[in-house]
Amino acid sequence: MQTSLPNIPARKWRKNTAPRRVLAIRLQATGDLVITLPYLQNLRNTLPASAELDLVTREEVESIPKNIELFDHVYSIGGGRNWKKQFLLTCFLLPELLLRRYDVVIDLQNNIISKTIRKALMPEAWSEFDRFSPIAAGECTRLAIEATGFKNRADTSGFKVKISDSEITGILKQNGCDGKSKLVLLNPAGAFKTRHWPIEYYAEFCRIWIENFPQTQFIVMGTDFIASKADYLKEKLSHKLITLVGKTTPVQAFALLQKIQLVISEDSGLMHMAWVSGIPTLAMFGSTRCDRATPLGEHSILLSSSDLPCGNCMLEECRFGDNHCMTRYSPQFVFEKAVSLLASLQSKILSHAKHAEVISNNE
Repeated sequence: MQTSLPNIPARKWRKNTAPRRVLAIRLQATGDLVITLPYLQNLRNTLPASAELDLVTREEVESIPKNIELFDHVYSIGGGRNWKKQFLLTCFLLPELLLRRYDVVIDLQNNIISKTIRKALMPEAWSEFDRFSPIAAGECTRLAIEATGFKNRADTSGFKVKISDSEITGILKQNGCDGKSKLVLLNPAGAFKTRHWPIEYYAEFCRIWIENFPQTQFIVMGTDFIASKADYLKEKLSHKLITLVGKTTPVQAFALLQKIQLVISEDSGLMHMAWVSGIPTLAMFGSTRCDRATPLGEHSILLSSSDLPCGNCMLEECRFGDNHCMTRYSPQFVFEKAVSLLASLQSKILSHAKHAEVISNNE
């Protein structure tokens, strides 16, 4: 998605040489943090190898950025959700950040804590995240980076996670993975009832999928919040379901996603981890405002409520009591959308391969 640059508060990098040190700041929840990663990966790729890219985030969401090969330093602010404690700990962190002498600060949070850090560091170039425009958070991230003077796009080719492949393979094997089947992730983890696709629909979707692609196993992972749904699916799918609820850390889940063929998901952090990794993702949003949280890229499809008069309501309880924005999507319809997504991506891969072959033969 390319949009015109809004009026983002910023000062561009004007020097002919590349900056030595760049600092990005993102303090929000896991999903919000991972949305920034493909754009910061692209920035990392455009900087010379000698340049350093650091991140300031919150302690409770530090595990993924600390365990991927992207940042030179990850600084974490504790204090949980207590703003006063966060601010105090930020003040303690500032001397260490000042010693780094950052040339560029990209504020991808735009709150009082991130503004305090940016102003204290007095960088040569800086920008602030647009919190209010009705465009996707990923696009806002891209625009904030470009506002500092660096062309940017999302790099969704996947991430190098600092976890051995044998560790992830071991987790899968210990929990019933046969090592031969394609893996499809089911993620019934929407925060509220108005963001839930009926669990019975997930089971029916799996039945249809297995009829057409029998060499498939499904995975459910996350916190105990979805434990009862995982139990229901296990009862229906038996050995076809690998249950990892409560059995993975956030970074293990992130690493495991790199092995998934397809993700069927409600609005959650795991959904964002999937699409930023380039995994084919079919997302279903009920009451969520899709203009901000939408997954981006040709490898994702979003089924949202935005076409309904009551869409994007952000309510925790459906005012009509029927969750029509989610229940209208039948398992057969979702199956067809998922198959079309995979077919489209496969077609593009073949087209690119043929194009590359033509170029090679003409050289």
